[in-house]
Amino acid sequence: MESDVVIAGGGHVGLSLALALGAAMPSLTVTLVDAAPPEAATRDTRASAIAAAGRRMLMRLGVWDEMKPDAEAITEMVITDSRTGDAVRPVFLTFGGKVEDGQPFAHMVMNASMIGALRRGAEAAGARLVAPQTVRDFTVGASAVTVELGNGDRIRARLLVAADGVRSRLRALAGISTVGWSYGQSGIVVTVAHERPHHGRAIEHFLPGGPFAMLPLPDNRSSLVWTERTETADRLVKGDADVFQYELERRFGHQLGAIHPVGRPRAFPLGLTLARSFVKPRFALCGDAAHGIHPIAGQGLNLGYRDVAALAETIVEAERLGLDIGSLAVLERYQSWRRFDTVEMGATTDILNRLFSNDNPVLRFGRDVGLGLVDRLPALKKMFIGQAAGNGGDLPRLLRGEAI
Repeated sequence: MESDVVIAGGGHVGLSLALALGAAMPSLTVTLVDAAPPEAATRDTRASAIAAAGRRMLMRLGVWDEMKPDAEAITEMVITDSRTGDAVRPVFLTFGGKVEDGQPFAHMVMNASMIGALRRGAEAAGARLVAPQTVRDFTVGASAVTVELGNGDRIRARLLVAADGVRSRLRALAGISTVGWSYGQSGIVVTVAHERPHHGRAIEHFLPGGPFAMLPLPDNRSSLVWTERTETADRLVKGDADVFQYELERRFGHQLGAIHPVGRPRAFPLGLTLARSFVKPRFALCGDAAHGIHPIAGQGLNLGYRDVAALAETIVEAERLGLDIGSLAVLERYQSWRRFDTVEMGATTDILNRLFSNDNPVLRFGRDVGLGLVDRLPALKKMFIGQAAGNGGDLPRLLRGEAI
């Protein structure tokens, strides 16, 4: 079997890359290999934050309208700080939720809806989906990469893209090392139903164990992203449901009336992982395979979408110019485009987590003064909103809402 591009990993990043390539250049043959069966996405009850730039890309790719019924605009962001886990705490900073009229800086979107729309879009754009199947190994030659699947089939391609997650097997097979560390924290994730409407307000409490965020979803629901020390998080998700309910109410209170989890909460270990290189000849990393960051700023998936937009534009422009899309000279453009932004965001989230996930009185005083100053400086707040919307830096065309 032959293909111009093979993408390993059928999550948000892999599917959106397959869709972007197919939509921009139908003559490119794209094969996406996913270890999970197609129906697995329908069981994902989590939600993800999509910045305004990512939403523009999804609109350009023609899938936003399909996922919009399962999306909720963030109209306001409220940030508080406290040295206790109790729900009553002062507000230090509020953000309006619009980049400009009619454009919220972010939406929360249900993962199942997003993955389903991207999968259907990728197939409609001509991508060939192979699932459930894995990439067992690959061999790089002068003019092609030979990809060996778990069932023994082989695909000869000009480029292999690894979008197989933060613990990427393909990254290791390519000999690309990483720098990073564990935070000793886990993120507890679950959808929460509540009695009263949230009116699009997102609330983030900075507590000694880490940030506690309630992010708006449709139908009087919110997505809970609750960071705790790993041992505490494990005890909460594996323990008695009544204890979890009590700890949830103690931290969030009853400002939205009675609240209760929808489904069983899950905990995911948190750390920083940055690949030392994003590319090798005929091989590129994309999304979490290239970088895993703390969710404190809600930018993990948005970094992945920036990768997708940059890599798709690099590949399509090279193909139009008659260049070899798998050559290191072409792929280096993608790496130089994305590397600084990724390292900068990784460093920013690392500093924020260390600054806010503690009870040091000196740090608490400094950060509270800083939050208060930002709240009183409209120009600075506007800059932060622009960054949260994904509008900073050298944006690829898709993130500007333009065709490649």
